[in-house]
Amino acid sequence: MEIGWIGTGIMGAPMARRLLAGGHRVRVFNRTRAKASPLETAGASVAKDPAGAAAGAELVFIMVPDTPDVESVVAAIDPVLKSGQTVIDMSTISPASERATATKLAQRGVAYLDAPVSGGEPGAIEGTLTIMVGGDAAAFDRVKEVLAHLGKQITHMGPSGAGQMTKLCNQIAVAVTLEAAAEALKLASAAGLDPSRVLEAIGAGAAASWQLKGLGPKIIARDWRPGFFIKLIRKDLRLVAEAAREVQIALPGLALVTSMFNTAAALGHDLDGTQAVAAALDSVSSVK
Repeated sequence: MEIGWIGTGIMGAPMARRLLAGGHRVRVFNRTRAKASPLETAGASVAKDPAGAAAGAELVFIMVPDTPDVESVVAAIDPVLKSGQTVIDMSTISPASERATATKLAQRGVAYLDAPVSGGEPGAIEGTLTIMVGGDAAAFDRVKEVLAHLGKQITHMGPSGAGQMTKLCNQIAVAVTLEAAAEALKLASAAGLDPSRVLEAIGAGAAASWQLKGLGPKIIARDWRPGFFIKLIRKDLRLVAEAAREVQIALPGLALVTSMFNTAAALGHDLDGTQAVAAALDSVSSVK
């Protein structure tokens, strides 16, 4: 397939690389060209702007940080989109924005799917992401084979916006579970236990989680290198709070973990990995 890919950051670059490895022709664009250039060695062509990536592509993927970024990309590619093309937004943004974009593009015969992902940089590299898709079921069926290059669990969740709403549910579970992992390892260390052995012991039982297994060792090592930025989980939790207000429910755990990630940001960890929430825990956990 002829594919346009817009956004080649920590997640976008390895995902585009997997499509190239799958035999697709990929044109990429990134605001910082240096982040797109390495994909040329894998066979991609680099477009000078988003419209150049999207023009004539059967599928156009978007993978950028936030709602205004997606809306800006859609505005930039809108003049070159033609009936029969499909745009797939894999960012994590506002469900309401996705619904509005889908309605607008449908009037011109352009299919639009919201397909956010979970699994972080390792999942993007290995092609094992979880992909939650909202939008027209027929459009989903047409692109599922391509999405299989990127993820192992690909689920059509319902109409436009349903993929994003599912991702927001995912982010509640991710954030609260990560905070729990950090607190468990903090107690282990404070009590004089070997946190690595505690991780081995509890990770084999009911406490097992991706956060504990994947990020627990980094917390122990105080390794804050990012697979997913603190600033992005903070953005996602903001979207969760907006969604909760929309449906008029209270999420007390959300309030707690949001404050912890905000504390991590205040301590200078916004561009570190989400496991740096453990650094925020260090600053607030001592009792005098």
